[in-house]
Amino acid sequence: MLRPKCCLKVLHPKNPFAPTLHFNYRYFETDAPKDTPGAPRQWWFGGGTDLTPAYIFEEDVKHFHLAQKSACDKFDASFYPRFKKWCDDYFYIKHRGERRGLGGIFFDDLNDYDQEMLLCFATECANTVIPAYIPIIEKRKDVPFTDRHKAWQQLRRGRYVEFNLVYDRGTTFGLKTGGRIESILVSLPLTARWEYDHQPEEGSEEWKLLDACINPKEWI
Repeated sequence: MLRPKCCLKVLHPKNPFAPTLHFNYRYFETDAPKDTPGAPRQWWFGGGTDLTPAYIFEEDVKHFHLAQKSACDKFDASFYPRFKKWCDDYFYIKHRGERRGLGGIFFDDLNDYDQEMLLCFATECANTVIPAYIPIIEKRKDVPFTDRHKAWQQLRRGRYVEFNLVYDRGTTFGLKTGGRIESILVSLPLTARWEYDHQPEEGSEEWKLLDACINPKEWI
């Protein structure tokens, strides 16, 4: 029997200059099969926190990644570079050749450390979400924006939809196993947009975001 424990939040702000945030930390535990007495119990941790802006403010992205690194470094100096790369690789939209956003940390099937240590690590990561994100929102939520900014945000949210419906393991697993549809799709934005062969002008702020999604950067 599978015993999952999970917390999931996705925030899609109205203002195009305020980034979307996703975080999800989970623990799974399985009993030994009844027909295999004496088989070991299996358990693992998974999750992460990632940032998906429509526009890049470098100081915001650095602040966000520093918060993730600080949480990781309290447990193992190898965690941040390892889980940062894992995040960049996981949130990759193959048919677009780009990432969903600007990353953060991500890990799954993690059970190669002491269980209590990993519980403390996942808890520390969850506790880092608010100080990592709220200062960014406070700076950006009231910045004036135009219809052009909003249209670009909607195009980027289209990418968010594509990743979640095509590649996200949790979404595809839920849809294939008869889960509650509204609960499975709750992470999607209320609105999104697609435009045929849209290419932002090279050097523009929109292009800078797309370039960072195609070519992941080391923010700190």
